[in-house]
Amino acid sequence: MLTAFAVHLLGMDATTQTTPSFLTQRELSELLRMPERTLEDWRLMQTGPPYIKLGRLVRYDVQDVLTWVREHRHG
Repeated sequence: MLTAFAVHLLGMDATTQTTPSFLTQRELSELLRMPERTLEDWRLMQTGPPYIKLGRLVRYDVQDVLTWVREHRHG
């Protein structure tokens, strides 16, 4: 089940966001409804959504992720 945070992100209007929002790997896996391991594999293969490394921490910019998802849309 999606967290309240993920549900909030899905309802955001991209034109009104002024401050970047960053997701953890767990939050992104919940948002995309896929295993965290898939995100790890994508980072290793450099095929998934853009991410940011802050020391040992991996974060995903919400706007980058939404853009990446739209670019991979079929139909």
